[in-house]
This record gives sequence, C-alpha cells and structure tokens, in this order.
Amino acid sequence: MSGGRCLVHGVAWKDSAVERGKRLLLFFLAYFGGVLTILSPCILPVLPFVFSRSDQPFRKSGLPLLAGMTVTFALVASLATIGGGWVVRANQFGRIAALVLFGIFGLTLLFSSLAELLSRPFVRLGNKFAQSPGSGPSVANSFLLGMGTGLLWAPCAGPILGIILTGAALGGTSTRTAVLLLTYAAGAATSLAVALLVGGRAFSAMKRSLGAEEWIRRILGVAVLAGVVAIGFGLDRGILTRLSLTSTSSLEQRFVDRIHPGQPKNSATPGSGDDAYSGPATLPDLSGATAWINSAPLTPASLRGKVVLIDFWTYSCINCLRTLPYIKAWNEKYKDSGLVIIGVHTPEFPFERDEANVRKAVRDLGIVYPVAMDSNYGIWKSFNNEYWPADYFIDATGRVRYHYFGEGDYDKSEAEIRSLLAETNHKPLPDTPTTIAATGAEAAADSSDALSPETYLGYDRAAGFASIEDFDDDTPRIYHMPAALKLNQWALVGKWTDWYQIASLNSPTGSIVYRFHARDLHLVLGPAKDGKPIRFRVTIDGKAPGANHGVDTDENGYGTVTENRLYQLVRQQGTVQDRTFRIDFLGPGVQAYAFTFG
Repeated sequence: MSGGRCLVHGVAWKDSAVERGKRLLLFFLAYFGGVLTILSPCILPVLPFVFSRSDQPFRKSGLPLLAGMTVTFALVASLATIGGGWVVRANQFGRIAALVLFGIFGLTLLFSSLAELLSRPFVRLGNKFAQSPGSGPSVANSFLLGMGTGLLWAPCAGPILGIILTGAALGGTSTRTAVLLLTYAAGAATSLAVALLVGGRAFSAMKRSLGAEEWIRRILGVAVLAGVVAIGFGLDRGILTRLSLTSTSSLEQRFVDRIHPGQPKNSATPGSGDDAYSGPATLPDLSGATAWINSAPLTPASLRGKVVLIDFWTYSCINCLRTLPYIKAWNEKYKDSGLVIIGVHTPEFPFERDEANVRKAVRDLGIVYPVAMDSNYGIWKSFNNEYWPADYFIDATGRVRYHYFGEGDYDKSEAEIRSLLAETNHKPLPDTPTTIAATGAEAAADSSDALSPETYLGYDRAAGFASIEDFDDDTPRIYHMPAALKLNQWALVGKWTDWYQIASLNSPTGSIVYRFHARDLHLVLGPAKDGKPIRFRVTIDGKAPGANHGVDTDENGYGTVTENRLYQLVRQQGTVQDRTFRIDFLGPGVQAYAFTFG
C-alpha cells in the first residue's frame, strides 16, 4: 500500500462469453504450470517415492501411483481454500503418517529380509507397499502409495497455481476451483509419468545387462529414506525451494503475461485519467454490495442526475487512510451541490470482511457518506479495478469521465468534481478553499524520504525475511534473530506460525524486528483469536521512542492491540535515517499482517 497504490493479486471471474474463453485458457495454464512443476526444486523430495516403482509395470504400478497422488493433492488443496486451519492441521497428521509408512517402505527396499524378520503391524503394512521381489504389483497398493505421496507433496506456488488459489479466495470456492487444481496436479503427473516411463526402461536395461536388481532396490531404498528425512526436517519447503535449478516461476509468469495480459501490474506512482483506461464506460450495477452503511442500497438509476465519486478503499490500507481527509472534505463541501460519494469497501485481509469491523471503522473514521461493503469483490470486478485507493468520477448521465489511482493530485481531482457539477446544475459552486487538517495516520506521507516498501508477513507475499530459520509454512516454529539486519530486512523472534497472510505468535512472548528508513512506521495487527487484548512495547535502535512515538504508542513505547486494524507505531520528529524497529509482544496470540511506511 505504500508508494501510492496497493494491488490485489487475483483473478476476477466473470460470466460473459469472452470470459468463458478466458476460463478455458486458465485450464490450459493450470495444466501447463503443472507440467513445469517437474523442473522445480520443490518436486525433488517426491521423486524418490515415484521412482521407487520405476522397475515395475507402469499400467499396474506407476499409473495408479500418479493417480492417487493427483487426486489427493487436488482434494487437500481444494479443502484448504474453504476449510482454513483445521484442514492444515489434518494434513499435518496425514504427512506424519505418510512419513512413517514411507520410512518403513524405504527400509524394506534397503533390506530385503526385513519384512520376514519383523512382524509388527506397521511393518506388515509397509511390506504390502514394498512388495517382495517375487510378487506382482498391486493397483490398489500403488494407488494408496500415491495418496501418501500426494500428502507429502509441497509444490511451488508459482503464478499459475497462485491465480487458481487467489481466484478461489476472492470469488469463492467452487467446483471449478477443484477442477482447476485437479488439472494442475494432472499436469504434474503427466511430466512425472514421462520420467517414470523413461526411468523404468533404463532400470530394466540395467537389470538385463548387469543383473543388478538387488542393489538397484537398495539405491531406491536409500533415496526413499533420504526423501523422508528431507521432508521430516522441512527441507522440501525450505532449502530446496530456494535452489535456483530452474526458474519455473519466471517462465510461468512470462507465459501468463503474454497470453493473459489482464493481470495487475506493480506501480510505485499514482495513475490519473491520462492512463490507459480498461474499466467500464458507464456506472455499473452496484448489486454486488454485501451490505450498505449510512445509506439504503443505491443503484445507477437512483443516482441518475447526480455526480458520483466511487472511492475504492479498505480500512487497514494506509494509502486509503491518507486520502480520506480529502474525500470527507469534498463530501462536506459539495453534497448540497449534487455530489454523491460512495466508498466501496473491498477487503484485503479476512478481518475486513466482517461487517461489525467495517461499521466500527466507518464510525471511528468519521465517514458519513454511503459505504458499500464489497466483501465478495462484486463491485471491484465490475469496475475491473486493481488498486487501493482508486477513484472513479461519473457524470450525471452515468458516464465514467475520469479516474485516479493512488494518492496525490487532489487539486486536479477536485477540479474534475467541480467541472462535472458545473455541467449538471449550472449553479454557483462553493468557492471557499478546501482545508485539510489531517492528523495521525491520515496525515500526508513524507514520500521523499520513505525508502522502505510495504512488507507482508504472511509467506504468500513475504519479502526481506531474514530470521536464521526459513519459513515453515502453516507450522509453529521457533525463530531467532540474525547477527544483523540490512535495510528493509525483518525477522521474527520466538515461536510463530507463519500462515498465508498472517504471522501468529504461539509463545508467551515474541518479537518482530525491522530495519527501516521512513518517517512513519505502521503495522496491521489483530488481537488473539479469543479477542483478548495484547500489550506490546516498541523500541527504536534499542531505546524507547520518546517524541518519535506513533499515535498508538506512548513515549515509553507501550501500547495495546485491541482490534484488527492498522497501528501507527513510529512517527519520527527529527532527521529520517536507517533505524532498527523492534516490537515485543507481552502475550501470545497476536496476529501480524503487514508493515507500511510513510
């Protein structure tokens, strides 16, 4: 959100004939992205389990294994888009069980006499998977082995898989989401099948020429056990995913950009009506609103004859908060001249979908004009919007005449309002200067000296993370500080679970440290899930902030997380330079989302 704009990363699902063609294209992209997965380092831990059966008939062994892997991955990923944390926890237990089975499987491959010497139930189950040298492969056992592989598979979420999952998050999970995930997994299975067929022929040739079946089994056993160890210690989601064997994400992204150019683009500068415009020509239907605040539902018909300003915002976005003083001033100044402002509140984080939270934010921020809650992104998609904040200026006939994305150029925006009002009512307009008295987080940013970017703490978009330990996605882990932080690096300290969008504190105390360069530092925070407030203390370069404290801290750096919102923690009064920010939480359960600066 810093730097003037904030983008949403996702796909807007639509129902026109053109969009149906785009959806077919997305199915192709999903399959293509799955095929590319074999080139990605994150597939490496799965390969030993797949190739452990490369010396057996593909139709009865390799094919059922890949089918089980594909179905299980698609099922778990589909449930994760709707089920939240309980699915993640269930999958963790499934991973542990699968690791145990594969450990037994690897040992029976490594030691052919082990199945005969051991008779415990787990070993017998592992022996069914392993198959003795003289028995034929079982389709059912191969399928079950594939299901275990699917539970262990942690694929790299490149742009194509990201499109699928984010589309589900924004537009709601549906059968189409599950089919897309199945298509992605089928693409991965296709490339693995080719590799398995080639590997099977190679192993058969080796056995015919060298009589080396026994030592091949032992090599495969070592490979399987190595895969178990790698996954058990999290290497599949840590070191391996950081190896640059093949940059499949960049390849996928170039492919997406070429044939699906409608994706959001990053920009650090505001955009005006002079930019290429891809939105609607007229005011679209507003029936996508999930609730209305300060007004009954409004429609294009009821707004005919009025000049309308549509302002896309969300209450934890610092850029949106800094534009609010101007939006509120224009409403007060021109509401009697025919201007209607509609704030379209489209959420970025889950807590911003809650109507009670939004109503409280509207009340606390002093917003009196109509607010349409757009929790399902219906209005956002009808405008083909990509930014927070985004303003659309509509004349009395319903035509979109001007747009502006981001902060700034307020005089030009007000001039557009006055021009449209003058066209409509031909009456004198208020000529008093528009006075803005913004304080706290709503005060204008010191953009010339803000060198730190918006930084998300959830692993989906995290950048600059520098704790000694790698992220262990969706799993509690103890993190430690590195010896030093470079500018715009940050670290977790204590036991945290890093989720898709959130970092959640598990230990009784914990900290976040950030090396930043800006006048203002904000952090989007929420209390524990039970709503219990959480005290914290902020330091700057190891000292209490004093006069440099933000509106949500005192001079000693103390404050309390009481609700889900943006907290201003630092406002430097003197020379802006590189500083080390630290926030120590004095209780468990805090939810941390994103840093913003100004």
